Amino acid sequence: MALSLWGLSLLIFMMVHLIPGNPARALLGERASEASIRELEEQLGLNESLPKQYVRFLGNLSRLELGRSIKTHRPVRAELASRFPATVELTLAAMAFAVVFGILFGLIAATYRGRAPDMAGMTASLIGVSLPIYCLGLIVILVFSTAFDILPSGGRYSDRFMVPAVTGLMLVDTLLALDWPAFKDAVAHLVLPAVTLGTVPLAIISRMTRSSLLEVLDQDYIRTAYAKGLATPVVLLKHALKNALIPVLTIVGLEFGYLLGGAVLTESIFSWPGVGRWLLLSIQARDLPAIQGGVLSAAALFMAITFAVDLLYAVADPRMRAEAG
Repeated sequence: MALSLWGLSLLIFMMVHLIPGNPARALLGERASEASIRELEEQLGLNESLPKQYVRFLGNLSRLELGRSIKTHRPVRAELASRFPATVELTLAAMAFAVVFGILFGLIAATYRGRAPDMAGMTASLIGVSLPIYCLGLIVILVFSTAFDILPSGGRYSDRFMVPAVTGLMLVDTLLALDWPAFKDAVAHLVLPAVTLGTVPLAIISRMTRSSLLEVLDQDYIRTAYAKGLATPVVLLKHALKNALIPVLTIVGLEFGYLLGGAVLTESIFSWPGVGRWLLLSIQARDLPAIQGGVLSAAALFMAITFAVDLLYAVADPRMRAEAG
């Protein structure tokens, strides 16, 4: 992981310096004088050679510092910390939606293999994987916000509610404040972006659940369970699904890591104040420290989650514990 992070730091550093445009000019504006631009470049260290800038970047990383944002002059770590709870809340809601319905649809498809429910479920999952996020987001806004005015089209909560920020998670903070109208408002703002973001993981999880269940249902112990006279729901839920979910665990962990890194399109479409939207704005502003720190933090988080998934495999699958022993 340490070697991968070092390689990523080098790759990210080189890529952000290939972004067209001058950060100092982007900050000062097109009408700024050359003298002002050179002075700002000296203050930010942008006039130094790339190797020297990279060494300074590694020095900051060794102290767990990600530098200061060129645009806001705040530490990048503080910028990330202020936006990360919004991304966590959106990711948890999206993954809860994806896991519950993905496993349910996969179970139904495997139970009715080759029949209408199976064909309908797999067709829907194929559409879910293929439909671009920005297209789906605009469709749900058009239907549920514009046409029927059922749910809000963007933002995290309405301005009329003032809830003390304790955890940074709006649902939790509104519950702690016992403010039920604010809680309902936060849920209403969360529904559309969570469903949009969770569509692709849902499709992947449903297909993986179906495939894994079909493999498990062909095992001898499943036929033995049926021969003993156990009911189909008992066989499916107690014996088959438990073993079939082990490969699904990997998919859930990977998708969770992807989404925690910042759902750029979803957060941008729904004006969700998370890490993904902040990264997009940083790229547009040529904010090099923010881009480097944000992308590297997302990569480190993804690696940590995949490592945790590997450890959970040993908990979920006794055979791995036996091999390790």
